[in-house]
Amino acid sequence: AKRRLTMTKKKQVIFLMTDTTRKDMLGCYNPNMHTPNLDRLAAEGIRYENAYTCQPVCGPARSAIFTGTFPHTNGMETNSIALGDNVKTIGQRLSDHGIDCGYIGKWHLDGSDYFGNGRCPDGWKDDYWYDMRRYLEELSEEDRIKSRQSSTAFEPEMTDTFTYAHRCSDRAIRFLEEYKDRDFLLVVSYDEPHGPYLCPAPYNTMYQDLQLDDNPNYEDDLSAKPLYQRLWAGDAVHKTKDELRAMSKGRALFLGCNSFADHEIGRVLQKARKAAPDAMIIYTADHGCMMGNHRLEGKNSTCYKEAANIPLIIKGGEKGGVVTAPASHIDLVPTIMDYMGLPLPKLLEGKSMLPQIYDTSVRINDYVFTEFTRYEVDHDGFGGLQLMRSIVSDRYKLIIHLLDTDEFYDLLEDPYEIHNRILDETCRHERDALHDRLLEHMNRTRDLYRGYQWACRPWRPEKLPCWENDGYTRQRENEEYEPRQLDYDTGLPMKEAVRNKRLY
Repeated sequence: AKRRLTMTKKKQVIFLMTDTTRKDMLGCYNPNMHTPNLDRLAAEGIRYENAYTCQPVCGPARSAIFTGTFPHTNGMETNSIALGDNVKTIGQRLSDHGIDCGYIGKWHLDGSDYFGNGRCPDGWKDDYWYDMRRYLEELSEEDRIKSRQSSTAFEPEMTDTFTYAHRCSDRAIRFLEEYKDRDFLLVVSYDEPHGPYLCPAPYNTMYQDLQLDDNPNYEDDLSAKPLYQRLWAGDAVHKTKDELRAMSKGRALFLGCNSFADHEIGRVLQKARKAAPDAMIIYTADHGCMMGNHRLEGKNSTCYKEAANIPLIIKGGEKGGVVTAPASHIDLVPTIMDYMGLPLPKLLEGKSMLPQIYDTSVRINDYVFTEFTRYEVDHDGFGGLQLMRSIVSDRYKLIIHLLDTDEFYDLLEDPYEIHNRILDETCRHERDALHDRLLEHMNRTRDLYRGYQWACRPWRPEKLPCWENDGYTRQRENEEYEPRQLDYDTGLPMKEAVRNKRLY
């Protein structure tokens, strides 16, 4: 067995994140992409092939990343809804143990508008707090408008210093210099390459002649898929593969902005190599983007790889390793806390990945979970309420759409996720086994929306509806910020969080 690497005296973590970055938008996953800095980071660390977001929407994805609990647990089931008041972020947990925490960049967890409310939450250093509202407040009204228009990327006076990414990197570099001799967690959360895709030359035209790789799922007619996907696709249902693959200026600029984000990340990594050479460095994206695959655009209630299978790179253990076992954002908080030598609260819903980081032959997950409830409370569009829960193993993927048709894919035989085999009885054993584990997960995490409807699916006739469901009380486990919850029947502190309570 490989020996665990000796930890440095200083415990330092640099967490880098971009917004709306598909896994195949990194050169280390797809050689057609220009991301030399992240590619180098992957060569110096571990690259994960099958890492999944907990929900493919900005705010809910971030809620899981920074709290270690699923959106259905922390209350942020959609954009523009704040975290629950009793929900603690990794910044709060670490700072309470004397670890300096800086958050620079897009937050999206305060329930405000897209840009945030400009107020630094508990646990993070206010002098480094820099959400998008603070960025906009630096600009004139004229420049604010320019910062929201893609056409600005092609203006002659456009420079990197105008962008949010550049200003985030500047602050990150200052943080690394100031705290280089202390334990710290530094988060640098770029809004780029999310629209409006602002980036200077040469990035603004770097991909103007690139055509997307061919992919059989451009020809997925969605006829055996949920109705909502056909509604989401709209007129694209009738487009040809070549029309779907055609690169618009918007997609070219999107990819150029992605390479620009890599450039800005490179500035931070260059400083880190000098100021914090032994720091653990984590890179990921909140979610991906469909970009015409399966005739869909953007992201929404789906577990397709293009939107949910995100890039994940971790430097700090093995060098040049690749992990193909399932991985999840839900494990990042316990991993960071474990790295810092802190006890893991019972309420965390993931596991520490440290053993795997030091030895890639170690398996952390056999299954990972992705969910969806709603895209954004402020918008009438984007399909509204779409209740989805999904489970992914090495080979299979099951997606339950409570109000629509379910999906089941054999990822070995059908890596492009075209053939929905939910009604294929030859897959019954594998399908039902995943279904049982998904129901267990919903119970274990006290999913707000769990109930017999998730079990009694048309393809699972032996599952009979029951008003009492499984008949258990599942209270919130005690942790350091709350008193132990009281038993309803005694008024005394509960002895067991999960106990049978059938009604008669």
